[in-house]
Amino acid sequence: MAEPFKFAAASGQSSRELVNDCLRQLGDVRGKFRLGFLYASDHLCSDLENVVGRLKQETAIQDWIGTVGVGLCSTGCEYYDQAALVVMLADFKRQDYTIVGTRDLGEDQLLEQVSSFCKEELPHVGIVHGDPSNPSTPGLIEKISDAVPTAYLVGGLTSSSSQNHQIAGEIINGSVSGIFFSPQVNTLVGHTQGCTPLDVQHVITKADRNLLLELDHRPALDVFREDIGEVLAKDLHKIAGYIFAGLPIENSDTGDYLVRNIVGIDEQEKIIAVGDYLVEGSKFMACRRDGNSAREDMLRMLGTMKSRMQGYPRGGVYYTCLGRGRHQFGENSEELKMIQDTLGDFPLVGFFANGEIFNNRLYGYTGVLTLFT
Repeated sequence: MAEPFKFAAASGQSSRELVNDCLRQLGDVRGKFRLGFLYASDHLCSDLENVVGRLKQETAIQDWIGTVGVGLCSTGCEYYDQAALVVMLADFKRQDYTIVGTRDLGEDQLLEQVSSFCKEELPHVGIVHGDPSNPSTPGLIEKISDAVPTAYLVGGLTSSSSQNHQIAGEIINGSVSGIFFSPQVNTLVGHTQGCTPLDVQHVITKADRNLLLELDHRPALDVFREDIGEVLAKDLHKIAGYIFAGLPIENSDTGDYLVRNIVGIDEQEKIIAVGDYLVEGSKFMACRRDGNSAREDMLRMLGTMKSRMQGYPRGGVYYTCLGRGRHQFGENSEELKMIQDTLGDFPLVGFFANGEIFNNRLYGYTGVLTLFT
């Protein structure tokens, strides 16, 4: 059985002390690992170049991927509101992965990087990070998926109160970056929703960009009020952070759906503004954000993954929404502890994202877990 990956996490210190702490935990790794995953809290944005440089120098590992987040994930622990680093080292063979994304890289060049690797070996999975401040990011994720239709994309959008740094061998900004693996790298991927659909799905019969005008040939707000119930319908201010728009994915055999924010309501015109473009003829439903349902769905995902595992994972990455974690499960790292309690004490790194990528789509209020087995 293959050895687990190396893992380290540190928090609440200066960037230099954080790196020193992680290096002490990792021990002597020179010549033993080729790839490093690195997630840093956004407190470290101004010094991330030095952090990556020191890790390269001290570990002799030149291939690093990752990003920054306002919150970080590690084995059984969540880090918020403080300087923190989580590091995982993997011993993949160099021919079994390629890092994509560099400074000043154009869209066509990025797609060529991905396609050139995939021509030789079909990728088993691609882990990607995107800049949420770039409006072309969602479209670029779709283009990558179209360019390599055999790839299974997972990942997340950077979350930061300052610079949206990503790590793809070097520090980059503004685009999409990540890593693609060959089929020789065994992975297991799971996805959990943070909202619960209400009972009824409707057809969008009239829309204008992100404005929902009619559902089932009736004024959209009239239908919406019926779905959410009398109490909320009387005071729509109460739905903020509780009721969301659900957009079912066509031809999904699992009932999958995208959750989008309701960004405005015009009560006079009976129009709902949604945080995404709407397509006439597609489906719409109201969703409720519910901590108990989110916990149940998380345990469902973990149970399914456990039933498919053989032994413990060598390591894993977890990307979860900023609205989950302490806001949905509690202050004591309950979300990450559920993973640890169900799947075991294995190396795990990740961050709280501005949007989660699963099966080539951009989600919200979800968790995406990838295990290396």
